[in-house]
Amino acid sequence: MYRQVLDPVAGSLGWSSLVAALPLAVLFVLLGGVRMRAWTASLIALAVSLAVAIWAYGMPADQAFLAGTEGAAFGFFPILWIVINALWLYNITVTTGHFDVLRRTFAQVSDDQRLQAVLIAFSFGALLEALAGFGTPVAVTSVMLIALGFQPLKAAVLALTANTAPVAFGAMATPILTLGKVTGESSDTLGAMVGRQTPILAVFVPLVLVAIVDGRRGLRETWPVALLCGASFGAAQYVTANFVSVPLADVVASLVSAAAVVLAVRLRPEAPPVPAPVAGGAADEPTPEFAARVEGGRVESGSVEGGRVEGDRRVAPVTDSRAEIVRAYAPYAIIIAVFVGCQLGPVKDVLDKATATFSWPGLDLAGPDGEALSLPTFTLNYLTTPGTQMLVAGLLTMAALRAGPGRAVRAYWTTLVQLRWAIITVMAVLGLAFVMNASGQTVTLGTWMAGAGGAFALLSPILGWLGTAVTGSDTSSNSLFGALQVTAAGKADLSPVLMAATNSSGGVLGKMVSPQNLAIAAAAVGLDGREGDVFRRVILWSLLFLTGMCVLSGLQSTGVLGWMVP
Repeated sequence: MYRQVLDPVAGSLGWSSLVAALPLAVLFVLLGGVRMRAWTASLIALAVSLAVAIWAYGMPADQAFLAGTEGAAFGFFPILWIVINALWLYNITVTTGHFDVLRRTFAQVSDDQRLQAVLIAFSFGALLEALAGFGTPVAVTSVMLIALGFQPLKAAVLALTANTAPVAFGAMATPILTLGKVTGESSDTLGAMVGRQTPILAVFVPLVLVAIVDGRRGLRETWPVALLCGASFGAAQYVTANFVSVPLADVVASLVSAAAVVLAVRLRPEAPPVPAPVAGGAADEPTPEFAARVEGGRVESGSVEGGRVEGDRRVAPVTDSRAEIVRAYAPYAIIIAVFVGCQLGPVKDVLDKATATFSWPGLDLAGPDGEALSLPTFTLNYLTTPGTQMLVAGLLTMAALRAGPGRAVRAYWTTLVQLRWAIITVMAVLGLAFVMNASGQTVTLGTWMAGAGGAFALLSPILGWLGTAVTGSDTSSNSLFGALQVTAAGKADLSPVLMAATNSSGGVLGKMVSPQNLAIAAAAVGLDGREGDVFRRVILWSLLFLTGMCVLSGLQSTGVLGWMVP
């Protein structure tokens, strides 16, 4: 058995923290500074984490490598299993032409790209986050934006930035439910607390989206609609999380915000046309293979029909029948029906029976206190994982859209090719995360930050941000640091509910800079190898939002906003 040591470097927690942070520092420098491809940077950072674990922490090499293999396996199942099947379902709608119909109906709501970004990246993305999570909304909404004429880089940045406020309640509130298990606190109480933090964030996200699309002019001309979208989302998320149902918080909030945007657009005076966005140079250009698929009519980046430009000529607008429109929306109705149905008590109980739990072979770990860690326990929840449910939704979509088996198989192969580099990246990053967790590097970082005393309330969101940035999952961040947040709260005389919830609320802001999600976004829009370009566009927004969450957490720990803590 390997027993973790908190301060292996010169017996100092501070020096040990600096060494423990090396894998993350290498990863972000290679991505943002060197502009290295994400899969290469992730593999190098994984090697650094193994070196730190073996030589600084004294972890046996075989156990360190085994921890990495478990992380890679977890990266594929359940995370990549969800993303692959979600993108496959989307590609079915593309090959059958129904995605074009969906795009045209969205365009009919408004031809203003600033409002399209709010409606699709934020409201529709929140619905996908509520149902599936784990990178699905980033993969789907970024491509939908391209179909409406957005440049690839901007589409990826918008999708990642929008995927913040809904994340804590994503996948039917899986992060909150997980947080409740690891902390011993009521998930309803934790959900209520998160529902008093992320709704404030939600108010500002649509404003940032229109600023990304069109700068100051975008804010000046569309701020009322953007503010209405964010405020309605935040209000619905708060009410649902506190008084109705924590798992349904994002479902209700996404639908309410979408309805608010559509209503506002209908009542809004007709605005002058917005000039087309200026391309951002080479970084905005998709890879040659991706561009070729687009020109070949594969429409991963949009259709050439419906009044759009094809070469040097403009294609006449297409009028879609009501039946075609219904079929275009059918896949998303099927997704909602499948996911909600699988959450019903009797159905979920039956599905839970198809679960296998085992200890990862050869991995035997204990924490600094000598107690055995649960990290080596691996769970294969074959039917309750959102990936399998998305696969079922895809099969039903095949029938609804009359897509034959041959077409569906070709779409699946296209999906795997499209995600080939993202698959390597995600598995490498999760391997890195598991090595850091198993060796004690993450516990060292967390314990060092927890020593800040009362000021920990200001630092608590950073811990959650760090966990999600490394693992790409708010759920994993809560599993990693949830209990530590409660322990630190007890030592600093802070509310354990507040600190645990803040871990999740801070974690949502690390989602947009996680190499896992950067890889998914880049692959979806045809910018393979340019994850560093996307990273540099989102890092400042991530840090800005994180600063705001730190201030909010600090105020909620005092008499100023302490009344907000349930």
